[in-house]
Amino acid sequence: MYKIVEARFIGPEVKLFRIEAPKIAEKRKAGQFIILRVHENGERIPLTIADSSTKDGTITIIVQGIGGTTQQLNALESGDSILDLVGPLGKASNIENFGTAVVIGGGVGTAIAFPTAKALKEVGNKVITIVGGRSKDYVILENELNEICDEVYPTTDDGSHGFHGFVTQKLQELIDGGEKIDFVLAIGPIPMMKAVADVTRPLNIETVVSLNPIMVDGTGMCGGCRAIVDNKTVFVCVDGPEFDAHKVDFKNLTNRNHMYSIQENVSLEKVKDHKCRVDKLAEKEGMK
Repeated sequence: MYKIVEARFIGPEVKLFRIEAPKIAEKRKAGQFIILRVHENGERIPLTIADSSTKDGTITIIVQGIGGTTQQLNALESGDSILDLVGPLGKASNIENFGTAVVIGGGVGTAIAFPTAKALKEVGNKVITIVGGRSKDYVILENELNEICDEVYPTTDDGSHGFHGFVTQKLQELIDGGEKIDFVLAIGPIPMMKAVADVTRPLNIETVVSLNPIMVDGTGMCGGCRAIVDNKTVFVCVDGPEFDAHKVDFKNLTNRNHMYSIQENVSLEKVKDHKCRVDKLAEKEGMK
């Protein structure tokens, strides 16, 4: 069992957890992830390690409650425990002094990009971060990024905060303004990562994306996380999760991620039904 020492929402349906896991905290590097299971009959889900502390032996994960399991996870509070947690998994980010690095996070992808932005700054890069969200409430970790990056540009689809537009439009604005960019890391929804790759490809700017396909065991044995990169099959859990954005087959990745949409919806409905019954019971008990 892994004890939760801190749990708080940092955005709509987006929750930050600090979890006691000293061995993982000691070994993890930027870009790596864990796989956890909330309870005995639960599914295994991969989550990037957003931060860690060897001082108190904790790792930080940030979870968006989209599916049944992530909603169950987001219902947990400080003092609760997670049944299984394994890691660090995957290859660490390639960290070197590129020169000027632009780190782009879309939605909860910002949490995945955060540790790599921090590591890139530590080795001497000028780090510019573009953080995107549907509206102001969906822009996360802006303050934390301001503490470690040279420049931070929030963007919102509705113009409620920062730049009014998409992260790709802000990236293009920087390029058109004469910013010499040597490296780009983009993490977020598949359409966003593909759009970033389309912007940087003609300029031959080295661009990396972090993929988040369906995973089961995290060791490459199940094959669930297959993706096509450079016209070859890769297993994201062991060969990645980061890959050359200009070589990723985003269409194939999208199709594979939608393979179990029906089952995911069934699982989500079960969670909603359970929560509804619990709420009704609590309301009944409160009326006594």
